[in-house]
Amino acid sequence: MSARIIRRGLGWTLLASLLVGNLLIGSSLYSQEASSGERDDAYDSMALFTKALEQVRQHYVDGESTTYNDLIYGALRGMLQSLDPHSQFMDPDMYGDMKDDTSGHFGGLGIVISMRDGILTVVAPMEGTPGFDAGLLSGDRIIEIDGKSTEGISLQEAVRKLRGPPDTDVDIRILRPSTNEFEEMTITRAIITVESVKDASLLEDDIGYIRITQFNAPTADDLVSAIEDLKADGMEALILDLRSNPGGLLNAAVDVAQKFIPRGELIVYTKGRDENRQQRYVSRTRPKYPDLPLVVLVNEGSASASEIVAGALQDHRRAVVVGSKTFGKGSVQSVLPMGDGSALRLTTATYYTPSERRIQDNGIEPDIVVSISPDDWRKLLVNRARPENAEPLDGEEEFEEIVDVQLERALDLMKGLVIFDARRSGRLMTGQQR
Repeated sequence: MSARIIRRGLGWTLLASLLVGNLLIGSSLYSQEASSGERDDAYDSMALFTKALEQVRQHYVDGESTTYNDLIYGALRGMLQSLDPHSQFMDPDMYGDMKDDTSGHFGGLGIVISMRDGILTVVAPMEGTPGFDAGLLSGDRIIEIDGKSTEGISLQEAVRKLRGPPDTDVDIRILRPSTNEFEEMTITRAIITVESVKDASLLEDDIGYIRITQFNAPTADDLVSAIEDLKADGMEALILDLRSNPGGLLNAAVDVAQKFIPRGELIVYTKGRDENRQQRYVSRTRPKYPDLPLVVLVNEGSASASEIVAGALQDHRRAVVVGSKTFGKGSVQSVLPMGDGSALRLTTATYYTPSERRIQDNGIEPDIVVSISPDDWRKLLVNRARPENAEPLDGEEEFEEIVDVQLERALDLMKGLVIFDARRSGRLMTGQQR
């Protein structure tokens, strides 16, 4: 046996000893804070893991796939994935990809995905993107990506598979719950750029309408600009549409909410394992629109930052929320580097509205429930984007007019709110109409 092989063997032995030592030290540290009954369990569990590691290392049929690094990484993947859909162990390559995602452009489908009941699920497709144009709907379940099942896949792994260079194709197979039918799609990736604040317009009776498609750094400023333009045209009330808004930056959501909520009032808070270390986000400025009558539209594609804004405005009785129950995505993930280039993506807290409603898994219940199917909602967005007097699209027998029943209900409600507000302020005589 050569000296090199001997040194390698000694190296693996030393590594194994260090791993076992670290596990035992960790067990000892943990036991200092645990009760005597828990101390034995912690030690036994560490010993069990170490024994299993050595048994696999020595006896598994394929010795090339049983390096200590492979086994430890595999164990960490399983451990993190067993906690919740959003916790994950990231090896150095995956962690590098995640850091790259925070800078520059990438090719994607323009959809936000999450795990629901352990199944990869579309939260919302963003209009004008490849995923939207292909016909994906909120609630669609992605069961295959490029011919491989998504069963057991982590959220970050799914994101890696769906993203890629622009102008490349990805094949997906979905199950649509509304029809219980399977559908296969080939979608071409593209650079995703989505306008955050759009469709600002003045509807009937001086009621304004603005839609926020996602929350990014300029969203609050863009919203203020849109509101000011509508106010210059005579707007007296606002319908804020957050439907199929999958979220975005927390700070952007807080900035939007504080335009309507008094300074010092709670907008959202996080609660983790240590309840004494809550993070609280309060309105830091005087509200720019403290008295503007407000209705917020939501649906099952409204998630994360959208739910924070809707929940805060609802709890402070600052807006009436109309539509259908939101997605329920309100957990906080912290990225914890591990020193070897890998990292843990660990759920460390969940979001709560000011009235202590947990957003994760629960969503926001509207004050007034009005339902519209995801398919009809998509058709509405497509119709809005049509030029005037446009011909039917390919495959359409005729132009299908869809009534936005949620917006219609919001309009009716707002008309009543405006009249009530006018009466209360003395600007409208009893019995007189606007």
